[in-house]
Amino acid sequence: MQDDTKSGPAATFMLKLTDLHAFYGKSHVLHGVSFDVRAGEIVALLGRNGSGRSTTAKAIMGLVDCQGSICWKNLEIGGKKAYQIAHLGLGYVPENRDIFPKLTVHQNLLLGQKGSGKGSRWSFDDMYTLFPRLRERQHTEAGVLSGGEQQMLTLCRTLMGDPDLIIIDEPTEGLAPKIVELVGQYLQTLKARGISVLLIEQKLTIAMAISDRVLVMGHGSIVFDGTPDSLRADAYIRKEWLEV
Repeated sequence: MQDDTKSGPAATFMLKLTDLHAFYGKSHVLHGVSFDVRAGEIVALLGRNGSGRSTTAKAIMGLVDCQGSICWKNLEIGGKKAYQIAHLGLGYVPENRDIFPKLTVHQNLLLGQKGSGKGSRWSFDDMYTLFPRLRERQHTEAGVLSGGEQQMLTLCRTLMGDPDLIIIDEPTEGLAPKIVELVGQYLQTLKARGISVLLIEQKLTIAMAISDRVLVMGHGSIVFDGTPDSLRADAYIRKEWLEV
């Protein structure tokens, strides 16, 4: 069931997936996934565990075998290596956070920079202004940070690479409500600076509050594409594909 919210030929697609299939060995996980993310847009990718959301993110970043088209700024990136895709301007925040536990907060952020970091839209001061707690902990080993602090660090480290689009997988998982609210504000700050966001999330509240569009996945396919309001009005989709 689709809700066409596209604005016509003038829409600026940053990322466009067409008939994407992905595999883990012989297991066929994604079944013809097609959607787009436009410039300066927050798109939430919703669905139950096992629906294919994380696999979609990994396919975009070249981390799983896939077939079909993955187009980034009119360039086909399917088949490229993950580091090549990252250098084209896509940032990826995995669900497991992947910090460097023995390095300090500041050193983790430094590793996020591409090259010298000159010309980037983001600086260390920007990161510490967004999350003052990281400034307080900048000389602390990342491994002793709380879960919320580690999530802030992972988000900021990705941002230090100056991406034009960030794919964020379950950023609010296990976080206290106040930190969830902080993450939501962070994502809106990215949008205000012209960065597109593909948000993989299970919490409907934050996804519906900050997203321009929502996608719902079920059994490896997109079963809904529309506005938050249209999803609120569609009781069938919510019951069939989202509610536990």
